[in-house]
Amino acid sequence: MSVLLTGGTGMVGHNIKEHQNASNYCVLSPSRKELDLTNRDQIRSYLKANTPEYIIHAAGLVGGIHANIANPSKFLLENLEIGCNLISEAARIGVKNIINLGSSCMYPKNGPNPLKEEYLLNGLLEPTNEGYAIAKIAAQRLCDYLRIEDNSRNYITLMPCNLYGKYDNYNPKRSHLIASIIVKLHEAKINKDKSVEIWGDGSVRREFMYAKDFADAVWFALPRIKEMPHIINIGRGEDYSIFDYYKKISDILGFEGTFTFDLRKPTGMKQKLLDVKKINDLGWYPMHDLELGIKKTYAHYLDCHR
Repeated sequence: MSVLLTGGTGMVGHNIKEHQNASNYCVLSPSRKELDLTNRDQIRSYLKANTPEYIIHAAGLVGGIHANIANPSKFLLENLEIGCNLISEAARIGVKNIINLGSSCMYPKNGPNPLKEEYLLNGLLEPTNEGYAIAKIAAQRLCDYLRIEDNSRNYITLMPCNLYGKYDNYNPKRSHLIASIIVKLHEAKINKDKSVEIWGDGSVRREFMYAKDFADAVWFALPRIKEMPHIINIGRGEDYSIFDYYKKISDILGFEGTFTFDLRKPTGMKQKLLDVKKINDLGWYPMHDLELGIKKTYAHYLDCHR
């Protein structure tokens, strides 16, 4: 069976392609030059020519808090366009199975933690990544509407917690938290800096999962797509403070300096922990704890920067 994977050059897409279960399928992973998701005609032609049984939609413009604050309109427009174009054209062509990848930032900023799937659209979004969140919500709702209109469509959305791991982006202007901390602490260690700055007071809490584990959840869901809830959280079910992540990564990297706090900088939601009971009840659990995942990620970072 053939699977169209969008976003195959990103961190999530790379890990999905490298997973051992990918060999059970014919995975189509076109580059942006081969398939421009902002172009409906190209999407329609590609789907007609390749007739995939499944689509895993992992493409998107992603970034950390720096990038989202700097370019909210770009994060809204690009992600809205590619998500709605792909999903609507797939429905028109007759593709019956779609795994759409959402994000924990789609949940209300003041939602009670752990965040349950039914909390979606029950409150205001976090302003620092609102544009991205609105676009991802639109794609999720479109999947719902199309499934309601035709119950032969198995269109589901997986809601991952924050991710890190192999193929992460280590550009400070676009990187997510774990990658950003690794770069900062590695450079501080090399330069023998005495301290490293943390945005905020380090008390906000985040849940992070190794990207390979999320890829495993995607391949777990795909053959079970007819029985899966239409929206389901994927995470570790535990979180840590930002300061905890700095301390853990400094221990692994061997950085022996201290930390300073810039209380003027934005920090985002106070907590963002997912309720993962539904996916656990189906029999899926992540394989990597935080220490193992960070060690593997740091090894990959060193390989990329030798």
